[in-house]
Amino acid sequence: MSGKALIIRHVPHEGVAGYREPIESAGFLVDRIDVTDPAFPTLDLCEPDLLIMMGGPMGVYEQAQYPWIACQLKQLARRLAADRPTLGVCFGAQMIAAALGADVYAGPRKEVGFHPVTVLDPASPLRHLADVPVLHWHGDTFTLPEGVELLASSHVYDHQAFRRGPNLLALQFHAEMGLDPRFDAWIEQWPESVIEAGGTEADLRAAHSAHGPGAVAAGQAMIREWLTGLKV
Repeated sequence: MSGKALIIRHVPHEGVAGYREPIESAGFLVDRIDVTDPAFPTLDLCEPDLLIMMGGPMGVYEQAQYPWIACQLKQLARRLAADRPTLGVCFGAQMIAAALGADVYAGPRKEVGFHPVTVLDPASPLRHLADVPVLHWHGDTFTLPEGVELLASSHVYDHQAFRRGPNLLALQFHAEMGLDPRFDAWIEQWPESVIEAGGTEADLRAAHSAHGPGAVAAGQAMIREWLTGLKV
């Protein structure tokens, strides 16, 4: 499958990063829009052949502070009802969960740092992540929507990834990050998250250097395999 892919960016320093290469290699012409763009409310999110929603520090439940969340959820629900190919990462995954009727809420602790997820279906595209430390950076979690398959868990949060058929993939973790210089902006903007999770900036930077390239390679292989299975 190929066509037009649209990346929704919720904050400038959370882009598609390492996932861009497999998306473009699959033949997609990639475009991007920020939620702060005046044109965002007028978009038809059912139109792109592939929709990619990235992360952000906001919570799905903070709709009074971020009015675009309600707009995006409404459009996203229509897209998911039409089973259009959709990928969500971190906040993007939480938006998918909410659009499918799940609850999104602040979890009991921060999950920040590099560690593997437990892959629950060894035949899924997430098999490429088995035993690979990937970046986690979140404090919110969600109930599992009805009709989806849980694909991965971690020792901190059970719900790390899910899919619904071949066209919907939601990833709580950041296997796209590990080579992108915007990682520095994450640490600069949210140093308290690192501390709350029980880590230090020095340890996180060392883990990024040690595990980042392997995480991105595994993440790219995962996305590459998922894209080959899309159905329209």
